Amino acid sequence: MSIFPKISLRLEVENYLKEGFMNKEIVSAFGKEKAERKFETLLNHLSHPPSFTTVRVNTHLASVPHVKNLLLDELQKQFNGLSVPVIQHPDLQDVLLIPVIGPRRNIEKQQCEAIVGAQCGSAVLRGAHVYVPGIVSASKCMKAGDAVSVYSDIKGKCKKGAKEFDGTKVFLGNGISELGRREIFNGLPELKGMGVRMTEPVYLSPSFDNVLPSYLFLQNLPSAVVTHVLDPQPGEKILDLCAAPGGKTTHIAALMHNQGEVIALDKLPNKVKKIKQNALLLGLNSIRAFCFDGTKALKFDMVKDTEGEPPFFPESFDRILLDAPCSGMGQRPSMACSWTLKEVTSYQPLQRKLFTVAVKLLKPGGVLVYSTCTITLAENEEQVAWALTTFPCLQLQPQEPQIGGEGMMGAGLSFEQLKQLQRFDPSVVPLQDMDIDSLRESRVEDMVWLANKDCIGFFIAKFVKCKSIQEKDP
Repeated sequence: MSIFPKISLRLEVENYLKEGFMNKEIVSAFGKEKAERKFETLLNHLSHPPSFTTVRVNTHLASVPHVKNLLLDELQKQFNGLSVPVIQHPDLQDVLLIPVIGPRRNIEKQQCEAIVGAQCGSAVLRGAHVYVPGIVSASKCMKAGDAVSVYSDIKGKCKKGAKEFDGTKVFLGNGISELGRREIFNGLPELKGMGVRMTEPVYLSPSFDNVLPSYLFLQNLPSAVVTHVLDPQPGEKILDLCAAPGGKTTHIAALMHNQGEVIALDKLPNKVKKIKQNALLLGLNSIRAFCFDGTKALKFDMVKDTEGEPPFFPESFDRILLDAPCSGMGQRPSMACSWTLKEVTSYQPLQRKLFTVAVKLLKPGGVLVYSTCTITLAENEEQVAWALTTFPCLQLQPQEPQIGGEGMMGAGLSFEQLKQLQRFDPSVVPLQDMDIDSLRESRVEDMVWLANKDCIGFFIAKFVKCKSIQEKDP
């Protein structure tokens, strides 16, 4: 059941998304009313968190049962003895599911308030505490140790350092302030510690701040599915073309038993540093991360050898993952997006540039997996239709495991082709109210089914390269 308003978008963006979800193919198949209802349901789901927290076990360093037991002990501590189950996913053996308790509607609001930015607010709804950089405003009387109600400034209208805020704000729960107002807004940029420790969040999820960091990686369920679909094998040479922050990169290396070579590229130095940190933390030395623009990763000079560093020779990788930069419209929870239509539609050309490079870098017989965390037709099914037309050497492949739904109509793909795609669409199930009593009565199979459906919006396509292509091809 809905507790927050639907995601707030610019009218031009909402209309653009609506056109995609109510295209001629869909309206012809399901009718205008049903298509419109489904679209509105999706907008409502996007502002709410998924029903489960998903973590991936680093199987390179520990077994899943061992980590599951450690995690159960940790949850007992965090939830003061409350018994919350941890479920091993039957189709993704290295994934653990933790149900989210909520929404909790009877929390008494406090007089003292802290207003946080929308990004911080989304993190709180998924189990995080409030850190100082995320705090925009605090009541003038707020001192360390005070009980505080935390709100999200979803439209970004609150002025930094304000003593009160009467604009649009969404209640996230209560906590205890670790610092007073004066310490928070003293102008010291290096102050980055915890500002409010959440004690009564509207959605109760575990905090994974420094929890079993070498054994666990916090990851949305479809993001873990992607790497299993890629199916990396020990000894292979694999490219993660847009790799930050390294969740999928480290998953690839773990599935290969740290045997082979995983090349990870990202063009921002701080993101590459994060990939290297994660690889080190998880004990994976088969990963080599480079600060490099993926659109320039193809080597044209066949004479000069860069000794395994980018750019690379054509057809030099067994498998390539292109988890493409995208509009991110499938992320949850997201209560507001201020992007313009120009910004939302700016990704398709970049994705095509990266895809073209990926096809040329892939060996004949190699596998290319394309994924996004967005819901737009233009960045997903339309890209598949474009790829199949532009590169006759590519064939769409069935995916294993198939956990998401089929692709969305509207891009001219056949019914058989749509069945080979995975589109994770959270609107296919109603928003859930989950409490301890309902958890006790739930079957594991039903909880896994719900976790598969009520996740972020996501898209996966898998291709195989049937034959070599000449450099002159597009």
